[in-house]
Amino acid sequence: MLIGSLLASVARPQAPAPGLPPEWETRKQLAALVATANRLDPVLGQLNPEAWKENGAPDAYVQQWQNTRKALSYLQISAERLAKDPNRVTFAMDTYFRLQSMEQMLGSLAAGVRRYQNPAIADLLMGIANENAANRDFLEQYMKDLAATHESELRVMDTEAQRCRSILSKQPPPFRRPPAPPKGAKD
Repeated sequence: MLIGSLLASVARPQAPAPGLPPEWETRKQLAALVATANRLDPVLGQLNPEAWKENGAPDAYVQQWQNTRKALSYLQISAERLAKDPNRVTFAMDTYFRLQSMEQMLGSLAAGVRRYQNPAIADLLMGIANENAANRDFLEQYMKDLAATHESELRVMDTEAQRCRSILSKQPPPFRRPPAPPKGAKD
């Protein structure tokens, strides 16, 4: 009975834990992050790192450009997964680390754009990336708060499980009747 009530309370949907924003706010922040990141795609489409090689650019910029475009796509997918299930720590971490990775690649790629194509486009790339700073900070704090909330919930569940075990171990064993003597047996 105790275990059943514990499981029922865990399975019941609950209000957001203190420190965590409501799901609608998290989804709104993620939508803003994706919208800002989506603005990078047409700018990345203007880049032509193949042509940069004629000006002495290393071949690595072509790979970096391709990887940045892939990273943008992966970030969008990851943010969508997190928006669908905002209580998953792994989804929050994946989205955060993908955003960080994409920003690092953009910084390096922007250096190539500045040198081999057009400094104004490099500034535009970095400007758009910097617009996501508030969303990145929100995501970082959300990830920390989500992990702390899950740790706290696990601590409560463990304490409750230990309490239930203690109660069950103190109960006397169930009464068992001795087996009836076989029919026809004499005393």
